Amino acid sequence: MTPDSRHRRLLANRYQLLELVGSGAMGQVYRAEDKLLGGVTVAVKFLSQALLNNRMKERFEREATISALLGEKSIHIVRVRDYGLDEKEIPFYVMEFLQGESISDIIKYRPVSVERFLKICRQICFGLECAHKGILFQGELCPIVHRDIKPSNILLIQDAALGELVKILDFGIAKLVQSEESQTQAFMGTLAYCSPEQMEGKELDNRSDIYSFGIMMYEMLTGEMPLFPENSSFGGWYEAHHHTKPQPIHPSHRVPKSVEDLIMTCLAKSPKNRPQVIDEVLKALESIEAELTQAKAPAPFPDPENSQPTMIAPRGAAKDTRSGLTAMELCRQMTWPKDKPVQKIVFPHILKAAEGPFASLWVMLDQKDILTRMTSIRYNQFLLMTSPHPMILWITVLYHRDYGPRWLPCYLDLKTASGQRFASLLGETGNYSLLFFALEKPATCQQVLTATVAPNQCKLLKEWAITSNSMEGGKPQVTKRLLKQELEKLKPKIEAKLAQVKPSFNKEVAGL
Repeated sequence: MTPDSRHRRLLANRYQLLELVGSGAMGQVYRAEDKLLGGVTVAVKFLSQALLNNRMKERFEREATISALLGEKSIHIVRVRDYGLDEKEIPFYVMEFLQGESISDIIKYRPVSVERFLKICRQICFGLECAHKGILFQGELCPIVHRDIKPSNILLIQDAALGELVKILDFGIAKLVQSEESQTQAFMGTLAYCSPEQMEGKELDNRSDIYSFGIMMYEMLTGEMPLFPENSSFGGWYEAHHHTKPQPIHPSHRVPKSVEDLIMTCLAKSPKNRPQVIDEVLKALESIEAELTQAKAPAPFPDPENSQPTMIAPRGAAKDTRSGLTAMELCRQMTWPKDKPVQKIVFPHILKAAEGPFASLWVMLDQKDILTRMTSIRYNQFLLMTSPHPMILWITVLYHRDYGPRWLPCYLDLKTASGQRFASLLGETGNYSLLFFALEKPATCQQVLTATVAPNQCKLLKEWAITSNSMEGGKPQVTKRLLKQELEKLKPKIEAKLAQVKPSFNKEVAGL
C-alpha cells in the first residue's frame, strides 16, 4: 500500500490518518487524530513494505514495546501509546505527536550557543542514561543502545512547564542487548555518526552512542563535521572513523577548551578511551556549566532604589576593593534586611552589578533544609493573571527526591513600577540569583544558587511588562488569592514531572 492510498484512512477503527509527515528506511510516519480520545493528535508509524518479513515484523513489534517502556521512564524519549496491524497485516505503532525543530534543522543555518548547547546536551544525557541503564523486558533488565544518535533524531519542543524540552526519537534501530542472545552482524546506523566498532559490525554497548554523541556535539557548536572521508561510501567513512584524527575546533567558534576536550574524549577511536558511561559526560557538562556561570556571573551591589539589603565589606578591606571579589563572595556578604522578619519567607530584590542590575530572590529556611536544597533539582515558571488586577506568580521549586519539593512562590504586581521593572529585568537577563539565609544564623547569606529562565518565558515576561501599562487595575489581593489557587492545582503536575528527572547536583529543569 502506497503512502498516498493511506491518506484519510481510519486505522483500527480509531486513528484517522491526516497527512504524511515523515518517511525513512524503516517506514512512514503520519499525523493522525485519535477518535477514541476526542480527536487528540498522534503520530502513526508504519513499517516499510520493503522490509516485510516475519523477522522484521517481530523486530518492529519489539521496537514498539521497548519505546513504550522507555517513554514511561524518561520524559526525554518519545512516548509510544499503541501498537497493531492494519488490514494488510502491516505493523504500525502510535506515538505522541511532537511539534518542534530537530537539531539538524536548527544548526542548518548557524551553530548553537555554548549556553544552549549545555542545556540541550544535559537532557540528551538524561534520556540516553535511562536507555543505557536498561528496562525490564520479559523479566530481565536489558540495557539499550540507540545506535543512531544524530541531529535529526533529537527534537526540541516547547513545554509550557519546562521550557525547551529535548525528545530523543527513533529507538527503532536500537538493539535489545540480552545476555543469552548474540548480536546481529547486520550494519545499521548513519555512516557519518557511526562508531568504529559499529562500522565493524561488532557487539555494541553504550560507548558507541557516546562516540556518535561526540560527533553531534562537535557539529552543534561548529556547524561542521569533525571527520571528512575521501568519499561518502561505506569504505570512505570506515577509514575516517578508524584512522582520521578529528579536526580541532577553530578559535572563531569561541568554544571553551573544557568543552572541546570533552568532545575529543568522546571521539576516541577505542571505546576504552572514551567516557565509559553517559553519566561521566553529564557530570563533565554540569561542571563546565558551573564554571562558565560563575565566570560570567555579575557582581551584585546594593540597589540604591531599594536599600534595605546591605553589603558588608571584608575586614580590613577598602570599599573600592569590593569589585575584585567574585560574585559568589559578594552574594555571601549580603545581610538580611532589618525590616524583614526572621522567619521562613521569600521576597524578590534587584541588585546592581558593575554590568548593570539583575534579579535576586531572597529565601530564609532552616539551615538543614538549606543544605539539603543545594542538591535539589531547580525549576521555575511564571503565570500571569490580568483580572481583576494584573499580577505575575513567580514559582521557584527546589525538588529533592527524598525530601520532596520546597516551593518558593512570590508575586509581582504589574501595576507598580517595581513589579514592571522586575518582570522586564527577568525577561532581559534570563536568570536570577537565589540567596539563602538560615533561621539559626540570619545575619549573613549561607548559600547562593543561580537559576535560568526558559527563552519562551523570557519573551512573555518582557511582553507582560510592556502590556501591563494599558491594563486596568483592580483588587490585587483578589488576584493574588486566585493565583494561589492556580498554584495548588499546578503543584501535583509540576511535582510529577520533576519526579521523572534524574537528580543531580546543581541541576535545573528550566531550560531542559
